[in-house]
Amino acid sequence: MLRVTSIPRPDWKKQAAKYGFHFHTLYGEPYWDESAYYQFTLKQIEQDLEDPTAELHQMCLEVVDWVVRDERLLKQCQIPEAHWEAVASSWHQRQPSLYSRLDLVYSGQGPAKLLENNADTPTSLYESGFWQWLWLEQQVDTGHLPRQADQFNSLQEKLIARMQEIARHYGINQMHFACCKGTEEDRGTVQYLQDCAIAAGLQADFVFIEDIGLADTGVFTDLSDHPITECFKLYPWEFMLREDYADALKGAAVNWIEPLWKTVLSNKALLPLLWQRFPNHPNLLPAFFENELPAALPETGSGQWIKKPLFSREGANISMLNSKGELQSQLSDGPYGEEGFIIQAYEPLPRFDENYTLIGSWLVDNQPAGISIREDTSPITQDLSRYLPHIIA
Repeated sequence: MLRVTSIPRPDWKKQAAKYGFHFHTLYGEPYWDESAYYQFTLKQIEQDLEDPTAELHQMCLEVVDWVVRDERLLKQCQIPEAHWEAVASSWHQRQPSLYSRLDLVYSGQGPAKLLENNADTPTSLYESGFWQWLWLEQQVDTGHLPRQADQFNSLQEKLIARMQEIARHYGINQMHFACCKGTEEDRGTVQYLQDCAIAAGLQADFVFIEDIGLADTGVFTDLSDHPITECFKLYPWEFMLREDYADALKGAAVNWIEPLWKTVLSNKALLPLLWQRFPNHPNLLPAFFENELPAALPETGSGQWIKKPLFSREGANISMLNSKGELQSQLSDGPYGEEGFIIQAYEPLPRFDENYTLIGSWLVDNQPAGISIREDTSPITQDLSRYLPHIIA
């Protein structure tokens, strides 16, 4: 695994405008960065990233099956009791999932370690599935990359195929897509999924989350008063289950994507539950609920621990603890924490040219489908951390 300096395409910003990549620069800072790329061997991709991703995903699904059958665990995951039955029903019906992303610590050697599972609302999908592949093709065509250069990236073709499977499952030819107002990145992600749905033969209608209505009949509607029966929503379940309309979710009879059972995977409670279920697994880090810490914390390579809220996003509300579990430093602020915390053994992100590097490993349904790479001068990966492409040499 190498970080290789590269020559940016001279017209890439013009192409970004052409292809609808409007969030390549955020708040005046570069988000997309092709001044360098990461290079992997095929063995690193297949054995160290792809295979563990598939195994970790199956382990996560085993945790879902465990949690939905145990009220104590549902409570520990901070899922509101009024929705326990619906979460279990969603799982037992095997309501179909579209995609997810595992965030991994990996330096090019040794087993990759799972930091968390972005199972409900992962972004950076467009730049992973389409934009970095376009970069690869064009850099090969211009001779800036060797002809045999490849990329671990089958996201787009798998998303289109999965859309077709979901359409057959529900017997539909139309689907709504929704995200919140005021975020160009979220709108770009949802627009990309709309494009994939259209390629799959579906009619893809858009509505902002804030514009969804509730009819007298208990049905959710769009701005044209059309009923919403199948909907991809880039809005987290932990928010939806606490909104004023939460009581209407059951009666509205919407087939949501992602399905309700993913609320078990989309919070950090998953991490200690994985450790309980699969202790000492080579791709896991020791993790515990804060209110269930052992009398003596196990030794870790770094001797430090990370404290995370069960619900948090973009690296918010992260603290560093010492080997005794005592607060050492506050790494990031944010609005989360009322729901409780977990602690996880600290595994430092590898550094390449003074950049801390995080790998996102994508799945479409149950199949590994590619990777994305984010880097930052800070050890905490946040929403403004840069995105760099990769190749397989």
